[in-house]
Amino acid sequence: MAPSDIASSTRTHIAQQLLSRAHSPNTASDIFTERVKQKPLFLRPTSPTPADNRSRRRLHRLRKKEYFLRKQKPKPLSAREKRATGIYNLPKDEMKYDVFKGLHQMWIEYMHDVLDLKRDNPQTYINPLIHGSLLASADFHGAELEVVRSRCVSRVGVKGIVARDSKFTFIVVTEKDEAKTIPKEHTIFRFQIPLPTIDRTDLKTDEKNLIFELHGSQFENRPVDRANRKFKWKNLDYL
Repeated sequence: MAPSDIASSTRTHIAQQLLSRAHSPNTASDIFTERVKQKPLFLRPTSPTPADNRSRRRLHRLRKKEYFLRKQKPKPLSAREKRATGIYNLPKDEMKYDVFKGLHQMWIEYMHDVLDLKRDNPQTYINPLIHGSLLASADFHGAELEVVRSRCVSRVGVKGIVARDSKFTFIVVTEKDEAKTIPKEHTIFRFQIPLPTIDRTDLKTDEKNLIFELHGSQFENRPVDRANRKFKWKNLDYL
């Protein structure tokens, strides 16, 4: 082989030489240009540094935690947070006896429905076995309670409309527009339910009212808990 042929063969790409054996010169040149010379070269990105790996893992953890917290229910406030924010504080300017008279009127009508006292026949017999559990599971927001017995003598005689019925206390508003907190434990309350009349506004308070006594020590639960609770008859040692 002549030296010129050797030099030309070294300058020719081996792929072009192989294509020229199987195709015409024009076709071989086109295929070589499209498939070899113009073939894209995909480069692998530079490996990240260890610091980049840590930041990426940290970002992944934060996103995962954010997604988890977004799916969770909000955490309830603690007792300390409730006291600090005053979420359950009653506004003093609204603790007026006249303000709660309307609530007391609504409570009386509510108790008429609970005890099934009809206006056309108000002389309904109250059976302790039937109506006792209904009274025990009723809501006493708006009831007018009077303390008739208590270990704290100064609480006896306190009378007012219930502004809040919590688990262990009653907050009542007296006729002097005073808000008093009365513990349920070791305290007996008395409340009256006027018999229904034809006129809704005519609620008489006489000797025909239904009078009940409530033993606070047996009533230490929230209204929402009493609504779904089954009460059983039992003897009380202090009676």
